[in-house]
Amino acid sequence: MSTGPDSGGRPARVFTPDFLTELFRNPLDPGYADAAARRRESPSSASGWRGASARTVSVLVLVVVGFLFAVAYRETMAEEPSRSQARAGLIAQIKQREAETDQMTARADRLREEVGRQRDAALSGSQAARLRNLEAGTGLGRVRGDGVVVRMVDAAPKEDDAVTGDSEAGPSRVIYSDLQKVANDLWAAGAEAVAINGQRLTATSTIRSAGAAILVDFRPVTSPYEVTAIGPGSMRDRFEESRSAYLMRRVAKQTGLSFQVREADDLTLPAAPEPRLRYAQPSVSPVPSPSGSGGAVGSTSPGPTGPGTSPRPSGGVR
Repeated sequence: MSTGPDSGGRPARVFTPDFLTELFRNPLDPGYADAAARRRESPSSASGWRGASARTVSVLVLVVVGFLFAVAYRETMAEEPSRSQARAGLIAQIKQREAETDQMTARADRLREEVGRQRDAALSGSQAARLRNLEAGTGLGRVRGDGVVVRMVDAAPKEDDAVTGDSEAGPSRVIYSDLQKVANDLWAAGAEAVAINGQRLTATSTIRSAGAAILVDFRPVTSPYEVTAIGPGSMRDRFEESRSAYLMRRVAKQTGLSFQVREADDLTLPAAPEPRLRYAQPSVSPVPSPSGSGGAVGSTSPGPTGPGTSPRPSGGVR
């Protein structure tokens, strides 16, 4: 851009175009357009060969990837029957072991009853009655009476759980701590005997979890869970006011879990298995050894301030 000479005879001033305006107006360098025009006018065989080679390699890569996916799918489908068969075999073994355990438990109960009859025949009447009362209080004897039944049922599984097989104990499932709280509050409400799904609780009973399973004295229990307690008539009212009852009602309202408390007449709770008790044994006194010229019995052992001679206690060291 320029202007004409002024009246003073000075040369015209030349104005260069704005660089940014020119860049936005023509963003493509003219050299690229010239090179593209030359390729259109005289196509070379080398560029055509490279294009064909690239297309061939792309097709081969797609074929190989598709073949690998097909092989992986075939292997997965081939292994599925064996997995299903192994799972079915494990389920059958579990059911068989449970049936054997139930049979052995029933046999142990019969033998326990026979031992009880023989023992009652050998003892006097007062001694046998006292022993039966102690067994009932400790959970080693079968008891009958009126009481309360607390029933808890897991909520219906969600759709995503049914598809993915997710078995984690979520808020809509009864967890082991729920059973612990209910059992403890039933004891606090005056229960004299408590059982969970037929498993009698004693002073050494444990309620814990192994994955998603709940174990009562190392035996699995499943939903619906029934916590049965025998006790006084006021036990239900006192339990309804407990913290666990309030918590379970709130959880049932929020998640759909079922929680019910009802009174029941003439309940029968089985006896718990015989516990494996461990008894402390007194330590054995060491054999005395003669020391010194006078034949005095003693031992040389380090004392508070250093080694010295001190007599051992007659009862041994605990």
